[in-house]
Amino acid sequence: MAPAAVPDKSSEGQISEVRMETAECADRLDRLTLLRSMPEAPLECQVCVVGAGPAGLMLACNLGRCGIKVEVVDDRADQTPVGRADGLQPKTIETFRQMRLADPLLQRGVRVYDIAFWRSTADEPLHRLGREVHYPPVIDVLDPYILLVHQGMVESLFIDDLKKRGVEVRRNTAFDSYSVCDNKSGPLQVNCRANVNQERKSLLTQYLVGCDGAHSKVRKSIPDAKPVGLSQPSVWGVLDGELVTDFPDIWSKTLVYSQQHGSILIIPRERNMTRFYIELKSSSKADKDQLGQEFVMQRARDIMAPFEVGWKYIEWFGRYQIGQRVASRFCDNHHRAFLAGDASHTHSPKSAQGMNTSMHDAWNLCWKLNLAVRGLAKPALLESYDEERRKIALDLVNFDYEHANQIAGGDAAALAENFRTNVRFISGIGAEYGENPINMTESQAWVMGEAKPGCLLPPAKVTRYLDSNPVDIQLDIPMLGQFRVYLLMWDVHQSRIFLDAFCHAIASSDSLVSQLSAAASVSYAKQPRAPAPEDIYLRPERYTAVSHLFTFGLI
Repeated sequence: MAPAAVPDKSSEGQISEVRMETAECADRLDRLTLLRSMPEAPLECQVCVVGAGPAGLMLACNLGRCGIKVEVVDDRADQTPVGRADGLQPKTIETFRQMRLADPLLQRGVRVYDIAFWRSTADEPLHRLGREVHYPPVIDVLDPYILLVHQGMVESLFIDDLKKRGVEVRRNTAFDSYSVCDNKSGPLQVNCRANVNQERKSLLTQYLVGCDGAHSKVRKSIPDAKPVGLSQPSVWGVLDGELVTDFPDIWSKTLVYSQQHGSILIIPRERNMTRFYIELKSSSKADKDQLGQEFVMQRARDIMAPFEVGWKYIEWFGRYQIGQRVASRFCDNHHRAFLAGDASHTHSPKSAQGMNTSMHDAWNLCWKLNLAVRGLAKPALLESYDEERRKIALDLVNFDYEHANQIAGGDAAALAENFRTNVRFISGIGAEYGENPINMTESQAWVMGEAKPGCLLPPAKVTRYLDSNPVDIQLDIPMLGQFRVYLLMWDVHQSRIFLDAFCHAIASSDSLVSQLSAAASVSYAKQPRAPAPEDIYLRPERYTAVSHLFTFGLI
């Protein structure tokens, strides 16, 4: 009888080890599956901005500079590549100067100083009616021109500035909805969806701002925030490209009107391009598919005959129907969710106001949100956003309605008169706010000139007493989320008694300035402003040594 086989102990050990490793792998797999099935913890921020166009990026950029934790979500894969808005008005250029971001735009953009008018009828061939200075000397601005730059350039500036402070735009992320957690004072839960895989994501935030365009989902999520206004039946085409033409005013902003074929608004662009806004004289019932690029190019040739018009290339073609609308409200009942830019107001693009007004919505809101997040503001401060910016939006659509109709009608005299009447508003310096909790207007008998509550500080060249430096008053102090307090003296030595009394009064521990400054110091110690490499040249600590909330200038 053959002897029984004796098990190899080493083989048994190997089998046992394999079984243990298999069990461990299965356990790890179970834990990994469990982790994957668990919902991802929501991101937390203080302000969530939906939309990475000029309005959303202006807001995020300034909040980031103030040290506020901001998240930006955008449903696009990248920034604006071509087309869209292209004109910066004088006040907007000043705003970029205040942010120390203007130089790249000034280097690349095209400056337009005038506007020309041309007309043809059945009895008269196309001829020049006249020419106007766009911003005459009565409009006291540093930059008396429109600066034509592509919207993508503006977005790039903001995106680069955000990156310096560690903020990245979350691309391909679409806003779905928002809700209030727990109670009215709890955080907002913002629900988003990834475009690529439809994965759902959540953010917890103190404030939400919808800068997501004319079809804003944030606006649709705010109760009773309905766009109010009307659409006009005419359709307009837009062409960006490099022209081949013998038309003499191609380097000026020019309105060309043909009684038979309609109107063209000509805008010089960067990189030797020209933009045409071309009226198609189409009813709302027309088949828009027939109004394609070739149709629009031929319409341009018809309007500008007998001059030759051709293109080396077309970079962008678009088509739109004019609508002037303003949201019935710019925030929710609790002043936690806000609207800015095209999400709150829409109008025609021909007055070069959309990008400008949108960014100044954000400019108005950002410093108020900074103070609100830090607990340094009463609710009335955020309430003032709706009061101030909705008024400007209504002023804008009323102007735009007349302006668009006059362009379509080719009435050069009426258009020029309308422009002269509204030129301060068009430039941006004429935006005026009414009485509200931060604009006291009941005792203005003493107010002289243009420096008055609710208006912008008039531009002026002044001498800084500290170092006898001649400076532009509106550009001297950098934007650090502070109130700027200017003391203007004809003779500092003769005003010494007043200045001594003023300094002692505000330096007193029981003064409102001292109390607010003490609270601001605590806030900025816990949550400081976000540093950037250029701070070594700007030296922001020079302006915050006395107070994080106020900066004083003696001039």
